[in-house]
Amino acid sequence: MEQFWQEVASPAERRLLTALGCALAGIGLVLALVLRCVHLSYGRYTSLYFGPGLPARAAWLMQELPALLVPLALALGSGAARLHHRPNRGLLGLFLIHFYSRALIFPFLIRGGKPTPLIIFLLAFIFCLLNGYLQGRSLSNYAEYPSDWLKHPCFIVGFAGWLIGMVINIHSDHILRSLREPGETGYKIPKGGMFEYVTGANFFGEILEWFGFALACCTIESAGFAMCALFILASRARQHHEWYLEKFEDYPKSRKIVIPFLY
Repeated sequence: MEQFWQEVASPAERRLLTALGCALAGIGLVLALVLRCVHLSYGRYTSLYFGPGLPARAAWLMQELPALLVPLALALGSGAARLHHRPNRGLLGLFLIHFYSRALIFPFLIRGGKPTPLIIFLLAFIFCLLNGYLQGRSLSNYAEYPSDWLKHPCFIVGFAGWLIGMVINIHSDHILRSLREPGETGYKIPKGGMFEYVTGANFFGEILEWFGFALACCTIESAGFAMCALFILASRARQHHEWYLEKFEDYPKSRKIVIPFLY
C-alpha cells in the first residue's frame, strides 16, 4: 500500500488536491443557493422524499468516520513524506481531534434523535470521505512549512480560533441536549453561551474552528473546506432561525443568525 501511494504522489496529484480544494468552496456555495429554496431533510425537517430513515446514532457515526479513518490510513500507509515535520503532524492532529470527537464521542451523546434519511447520510458520507482524503493527503505529503511554523502568528492565531471554535461547538451542543428533561418532547428556545447572540451557536463554533484551522494550515485545501463549511452551516442556521421565529412569538429578536452582531 505504501508503494502504491508513493507511485501516486506526483505534481498531477498535487494539482488534483488544489482543484478539489477550490471545488469544495464552489460546492458549498451551490448548496447554499439550493438550500434557499429546498430545506435540507434532517432532524425536525426530516422528509420521506430523501429515502428511508436510518438510526440517528449509527448514521452519524458512519457518516463522520471516513474523515477520521482516511487521514489516519494515509498517515500510516502512504509513505507520509511530510509527517516527519512537526508542523504537519500538529496540523493533521487538529483535524483528527475534531473528527475523533464528532465520530466516536458525539453520536453516543445523542438523546433519541430523529432518523437520518438515506440520501442525506450518503451525501455526508461521501463528503467526509472526500474531505478526509483531501486534508489528510495534503498535510501528510505536500504542505511545506518552515521549521518554526508553530511559532508563526498565522499558526498561533489560527490554533486559537480552532480551539475556541471547538469549545463553543461542544458547549452549544451540550446546551441543546440539555433543553429537554428525560421523557420530554417538543422544542424549547436555547439559552446561554453563544445562543445569547446567535441562533446557530453550534454552527458558529464550527465555522470559527475551520477558519482557524485554515489560517493555521495556509493551504488551498483547508481554505476550501472552511468556505464550504461557512456556506452550508450558515444556510442551516438561517433555516433554524426562520423556524424559531415562526414557532415562538417570544423568540429574541436581537439574536443574529450565525455571526454575532453581523448576520
